[in-house]
Amino acid sequence: MILRIFGHDFHYECENLCRVYYPNEKIEIKYDGSGDDPLTVETRLFPEDRGARVEVITSINGSVRSAGDKVTAPEDELRDKCELRIAQLMFELLSAETGYTPPWGVLTGVRPSKLMLRLTAQLGEQGAMDYFTKGLLVSPEKARLAATVAKAEEQIVASSRPNSFSLYVSIPFCPTRCSYCSFVSHSITNSNARKLLPEYLEKLSDELGELGGIARELGLRLESVYFGGGTPGVLEAPQLDRLLCSVESSFDLSTLREYTVEIGRPDTVTPEKLRALRIHNVGRISINPQTFNQKTLELIGRNHTVEQAVKAYQLAKSYDFDCINMDLIAGLPGESYEDFTASVDTAVALSPENITVHTLALKRSSELNASGAGVSDGNEAKKMLEYARKQLDCSGYSPYYMYRQSKCVGNLENVGWCRSGTEGLYNVFMMEECHTVLAAGAGGVTKLCEPGGTKVERIFNYKYPYEYISGFDKITERKNGIKSFYLSY
Repeated sequence: MILRIFGHDFHYECENLCRVYYPNEKIEIKYDGSGDDPLTVETRLFPEDRGARVEVITSINGSVRSAGDKVTAPEDELRDKCELRIAQLMFELLSAETGYTPPWGVLTGVRPSKLMLRLTAQLGEQGAMDYFTKGLLVSPEKARLAATVAKAEEQIVASSRPNSFSLYVSIPFCPTRCSYCSFVSHSITNSNARKLLPEYLEKLSDELGELGGIARELGLRLESVYFGGGTPGVLEAPQLDRLLCSVESSFDLSTLREYTVEIGRPDTVTPEKLRALRIHNVGRISINPQTFNQKTLELIGRNHTVEQAVKAYQLAKSYDFDCINMDLIAGLPGESYEDFTASVDTAVALSPENITVHTLALKRSSELNASGAGVSDGNEAKKMLEYARKQLDCSGYSPYYMYRQSKCVGNLENVGWCRSGTEGLYNVFMMEECHTVLAAGAGGVTKLCEPGGTKVERIFNYKYPYEYISGFDKITERKNGIKSFYLSY
């Protein structure tokens, strides 16, 4: 697919919007008339007195459509209004051409609820809703979802103090790699990965010690801890115990409000691991089947059964955790609408405190991305999410956090649902960027948030475990940036 850009630099939004309609196409951006492709979108901006004229022409397999408009605005607002109007025209033409109307309109951002919160403060509730539906062309249903999530998040965000922070611990290892996965994760079945794990955990404990020392020196207050991955459940019980001891010895946990370990794959759950978690006061865990359809599990490379997922949840339930989350994914390859609704019904029947419903994202680094074979289209995925919304809503769950990803099927969303009082705090803190997140481990990204402000800076760890181990001194050196950030205020 060719995207032509003339007279402006709005290539990022234009490209993302093209990808909404044609997720499996490689998009080539051209700033001239060169190249030829049966799928072509041309966008133009011509400066005029007191404004500009914008035009969009689509040529899709011989079908040509065009639309244009005059944009007038004060000079300091003109650029943004031209960008929005080009996006609106693309939306109009491509929706007509493809028969698919993206429910999030021209909105391609990761955090729609954060935007809704900001607009509500500026324009009021009705003004924010009007901007979503009339300006961004978001469907009324999705606008209401954003508003509902924004209200739920507002209370959690308000509970964060200026010196609050959360801790993220990365375990980038899995039993096997799922076909849709884009995370930096190594299959533990690989002998090289297994050999790396002991040294990786040693370095991880050292980094936790470094971060804990920095947090104490700066007087930071720990609100939540989250073990993610990967699949932290790949650790054996003694390894898990030692790592949890490292957290306890490195940080003041007296202010901790939430402790989450994302066990992940059901086939990693054992009584010994669950016991270790409870001994160390982990209150929230996540067991993620992704689907309760056996054929799908096999197709996406998850070497566990539906029965294992159910038994893992029932076992975890017997250990009296405060909250158990289960993840499902809409749009998985080979899954029909009926397959997905059956998974939703199974999850609801098990009645975990949290159910997170993701939409499949076809990331570049995933095995599935190459073909997209068997993946649900946008309309099918939209129906799946609508069923999940209705079923969860009538079963006593409410949406409390939301985020979106690039290359998500149908430009749809991921939503965390919870029973009253069981909101996952870390998820909101991370997505809304209301306080600092210190990250330890390979692929971890420390996100420094200005106390009481909007400035955000990031410090990146090396992605891969072997890089993390060999470059550990450099990682430690980078952490000095945490002190510099806080001491500047």
